[in-house]
Amino acid sequence: MRRVEMGDGQLAVVDEGVGPPLLFVHGFPLNHSMWNGQRDRLSSRYRLLIPDLRGFGGSSAVEGIASMEGFADDLARMLDALGVTEPVTFVGLSMGGYIAWQFWRRHADRLGRLVLCDTRALPDSEEVARGRIMTAERVLVQGAGIIADPMLERLFAPGTRTDAAACVEATRQVIMSTSPLSIAAALRGMAQRVDATAWLPAIDVPTLVVCGEHDAISPPAEMRSIAAAMPRATYVQMEGVGHMAPLEAPSVFNERLERWLENSSDLDR
Repeated sequence: MRRVEMGDGQLAVVDEGVGPPLLFVHGFPLNHSMWNGQRDRLSSRYRLLIPDLRGFGGSSAVEGIASMEGFADDLARMLDALGVTEPVTFVGLSMGGYIAWQFWRRHADRLGRLVLCDTRALPDSEEVARGRIMTAERVLVQGAGIIADPMLERLFAPGTRTDAAACVEATRQVIMSTSPLSIAAALRGMAQRVDATAWLPAIDVPTLVVCGEHDAISPPAEMRSIAAAMPRATYVQMEGVGHMAPLEAPSVFNERLERWLENSSDLDR
């Protein structure tokens, strides 16, 4: 991984392949490794940019509040540092999707296409936001372990937890290795994120909306409504998987993504 200077810290980023740039943004509280299933398949045709967000993986620490706006600005600065001048295809899962809304709002000139995986446009309810803040305080005292197992039950479909136990355990290890300060900061940032639903009709870049059949966090009905509100969106449902659809079924996800990229009239935009 390369380390990119950000002025007030560093981002670790995988930068490999040649071609139109695809920017993959991981979910909470993970790191770049959740996209490993995409690297071999796609790096022969695209330039893959797969960072660890600030506070996660090999990137600089973060504390306090890690806002979605701040993450989006980090990514724009990273593109500058890497000399990426053409608009990117932004692929974000879950929290990565929350960041995508802000990337579109703040850096629209850097965005060519959008892939939203298992994410939401709605903000947290007051109850959910309070729960995130309480969890942030607990993590700081008790460590990442208090969220690992409860999260895994919600992240993966029952079949994945049974048939791909090694994948689930690897994800657990990523969560356990994440700094409690970073987990708490991201929880606070997600709790205060804004409602993006009013923006959807104005997001006119080609968009692929992907949802796992068994996603309990951002269920198919909700993601279909996101796609329906966006003028150039295509909805794809992946059967038999949950919230971590690209990780649970990478071959299926890659095939759907490649087909959409090839059919997009804005491939070289």
